[in-house]
Amino acid sequence: MTIAQFPVIKPIPQHVAIIMDGNRRWAKQFGLPAALGHASGARRVRSIVQGCADRGVRFLTLFAFSTENWQRPQDEVSSLMGLLALYLKKEVNDMNAKGVRLRVVGDISGFDAKIQALIRSAQEKTAHNDAITLSIAVNYGGRWDVVQAVKSWQAAHPDQSVDALNEADLSAHLGLSYAPNPDLLIRTGGESRVSNFMLWQLAYTELFFTDVLWPSFTVDGLDEAIRWYGSLDRRFGGASSLSAIAV
Repeated sequence: MTIAQFPVIKPIPQHVAIIMDGNRRWAKQFGLPAALGHASGARRVRSIVQGCADRGVRFLTLFAFSTENWQRPQDEVSSLMGLLALYLKKEVNDMNAKGVRLRVVGDISGFDAKIQALIRSAQEKTAHNDAITLSIAVNYGGRWDVVQAVKSWQAAHPDQSVDALNEADLSAHLGLSYAPNPDLLIRTGGESRVSNFMLWQLAYTELFFTDVLWPSFTVDGLDEAIRWYGSLDRRFGGASSLSAIAV
């Protein structure tokens, strides 16, 4: 698909989520080790964050490391951890300059003390920013998120039965409770699945799949996805679109 196939951008999604897939295959295409593919993918993040902010997207959530990714070869996991630490150290000043608020979502207790400290520091330093909220999902899984939300609710209501738990209560304890549910999910790399990402929140999210590998995904690709999103008549399970109801 090309950008010309889509109408002029109409509504802008307020929350975009991206599964950044294809780093290893991109590296293989160029005869490079997987670590360089991941590094190239990390460098791509800055332009996409800026592109989202420039277009009026308020929340961007990136799936960086899943609970299942621990099963990858140890040297690859180690390089990913090193890349995460480097990103947290190097990007904070740029985030502050551009008004980006960083939030990290996932079970950070699974990381070593150094990375946990970097996460806390980066979140604190950017907490006052409001141009866009960038959420990085690391050691995250959608099933984990639901389970931890139930446990969190039960801890907050020790005298209540789980029978009292409703959807609104559960949503308030999810990892991304501070953000609206994603309007648009983009997955790069040619796969057409959500891979245990934000399972609760994606119930009515529009899903855009592209063959482009993440290190090659540009702002033009972002615009293509947003134009596609703008061409949709979103009904949320009803007979009329949200825009029609508003009118």
